[in-house]
Amino acid sequence: ILSSFVCPEDSKYRWTCLRGARQGLPDPQPRTSVPPAPTADLRLVRPVRDQMEWVPQRLDELLPEDHQARAIWAFLERLDLSAFSALIKAATDRPGRSATDPRVLLALWLFATADGIGSARKLAKLCEEHHAYRWIRGGVPVNYHLLSDFRVAHREALDDLMTQIIASMMEEGLVTLYRVAQDGMRVRASAGAASYRREDSLEQRRQEAREQIERLAKERESPDPQVTRRQRAARERAAREREERLTAALGHLPALQAAKDLQTRTQTKAKRAKVKEARASTTDPDVRVLKMPDGGFRPAYNLQVATDTDSGVIVGAGVVTTADQGQAALMEEQVVRRTGSGPKEWLMDGGFATREDITTLETRQVTVYAPVRLPRSKKEEDRYRPRYGDSPQVVAWRQRMSTPEAQRIYRQRAASAEWSNAQLRQHGIQQFTVRGVAKATTVALLAIVVHDLLRWAALTA
Repeated sequence: ILSSFVCPEDSKYRWTCLRGARQGLPDPQPRTSVPPAPTADLRLVRPVRDQMEWVPQRLDELLPEDHQARAIWAFLERLDLSAFSALIKAATDRPGRSATDPRVLLALWLFATADGIGSARKLAKLCEEHHAYRWIRGGVPVNYHLLSDFRVAHREALDDLMTQIIASMMEEGLVTLYRVAQDGMRVRASAGAASYRREDSLEQRRQEAREQIERLAKERESPDPQVTRRQRAARERAAREREERLTAALGHLPALQAAKDLQTRTQTKAKRAKVKEARASTTDPDVRVLKMPDGGFRPAYNLQVATDTDSGVIVGAGVVTTADQGQAALMEEQVVRRTGSGPKEWLMDGGFATREDITTLETRQVTVYAPVRLPRSKKEEDRYRPRYGDSPQVVAWRQRMSTPEAQRIYRQRAASAEWSNAQLRQHGIQQFTVRGVAKATTVALLAIVVHDLLRWAALTA
């Protein structure tokens, strides 16, 4: 029956016909399509863009009451932000234009960082188009240059703001500071591998930069009419900054050479002969080549973060150019300086576990939880035994880490420190777009302040 069954060519009805033939149903009739009407006869609502519209609206009506921008602004009103006004010269008894409120600029950057936005140009565009940024701005004049300069010019003020937030949360009982976890996060720097040069090349490039500065100074006397004053000032500023970076790179070479010599002191004579001269980056003289999580070596900074395990609040932070070794005791000192009291327990991974830091922390009445490495014998039964040169504090730490209770406590490090690192990645700490340890620290502090403010809001709720 199916082989002799005639079905319409439309595939939409083919299966219906076959199923009807099996069940003894009549053939379905194909749908008849209605021919489209001419375009001139269609009734369409077309856009009218030359009509005047009056839209009476307040900025305060654009955002709901529970919006994140309102929460950030409310928390900033509770804090002392006088340190951000230190660079403002405009006063009531002096002539000149009024300065932009630094509270507005700080709130804009905090809200943008919470969204993972780190570009001053993009933020300036959002201040014109996005309701939340327009609400924070409140009609205050801003531009990308002002936003860019503000972000990197208040490192000490941001550090003080972070301390204020932690102190306020401790007063409310939200931060206990009983157990702190430390971790290091490698963040790619704004420098490439091809920017590294040796001393001869650096000296030659610095001489070229000085000649360019002198040439631009002579052109100022007879300026080119096709070059504007703004373009001329930008060229002079770029030449001066390039000469400053090259001078700083030459200043870092002796320390780099000393570190390289110390590293190769224990190697054989054949390996020491292959070691080349120390090099420094012409783009970012402060940056060093570090080992990244994927096993490669690239120019990067090491962002140190200390997190309170109970609340998830970051209580200590810093940007260094070295590995994790030797950073535990320094971070504990910073936490004590910020909070006025030290933690009872300190969690850190094996990269921080040096004998000197463990001895120092244990002497300060801080219990250390860190993994114990295998000895050279590679035998598991020798892992927790005392070794030559161990202090009494290190021996006690080895014995402690052999217990299941200490291993259970150490597992909390990943749930707090690694989580904080992931949150900072979400806030834009993927790669530093600024150059220098000072500016990189400022950008990192901005993301950490955002993290702590959001934790404050979550814990208060």
